[in-house]
Amino acid sequence: MIRSIAIGAALVAGAQAFSVVPAGMAPAHAATASSTSLRMSSAPVQGNTRRDAIGTLLAGGAGLVLPLRGGNDGPVPAASAEGGPYTLPPLPFEYNALEPHIDEMTMKIHHDKHHQAYVNNVNKALEGGQVMELVDLQKGAMASAAIRNNGGGHYNHAMFWTTLAPAAKSGAPSPALAKAIDESFGSMDKMKEAFSAAAAKRFGSGWAWMGVSPDGKIVIDSTPNQDNPLMDGVNCQKMIPILGLDVWEHAYYLKYMNKRPDYIKAFFSVINWSQVSEYYEQYASKGKAVPIQG
Repeated sequence: MIRSIAIGAALVAGAQAFSVVPAGMAPAHAATASSTSLRMSSAPVQGNTRRDAIGTLLAGGAGLVLPLRGGNDGPVPAASAEGGPYTLPPLPFEYNALEPHIDEMTMKIHHDKHHQAYVNNVNKALEGGQVMELVDLQKGAMASAAIRNNGGGHYNHAMFWTTLAPAAKSGAPSPALAKAIDESFGSMDKMKEAFSAAAAKRFGSGWAWMGVSPDGKIVIDSTPNQDNPLMDGVNCQKMIPILGLDVWEHAYYLKYMNKRPDYIKAFFSVINWSQVSEYYEQYASKGKAVPIQG
């Protein structure tokens, strides 16, 4: 079943603004959306929940209509970028599959608009330059603001989608990963506490990460904006990430508003532990970065 939700210029501009950083400008201050006059769209919006009201309010002058998939439409297909080596990877589930923990509208905007903008802009940044695997692009990304923010944003989101699953399919860490977590934190609950604290305390926008340190231990830290632990010179513990949580407001605000801790708590209900365990056993535990495709 297709439900039409009008998403206007405000959200489209926001997706683009957060993914483009002019050279020489600090990432934390470079993306500032301009004021946009809003008008109510005539596109049909069903229901009268707070989230529906927000979605309608944000419908702006462009009158862009985004269909939200529901029912049995199946996994969301990949989308092509505007030329270049990288493409938007498909979601491995339907837009509404993570309900009620992560809502359908957020998944639609987050994947189709925000992530697509990072893909488009990293492709533009690489025009005429050397092309490499997405994971290899991360190492030297700090040398270029455009690559740092958009190449990092592409890798981070591409990993993020693969580590999510409907609550019924979330599962549990493999015995090997569970043992490593216990050795580093004492218990699964203690790991969750540490991860939740890292995500909650990250000021402004950024990511919380769990990964494997050079000495083989499971560690947790956070990074600002679209930085990740694979980037040389990044300000966080050295690790190979196997799990990340996006704490930019675009990842949760429609449902959770300013209640980031509630979003973090909900995240643990939709982690694809089978995939995270595979990343640990096949790559990170062997000192290899996860070769996310995108």
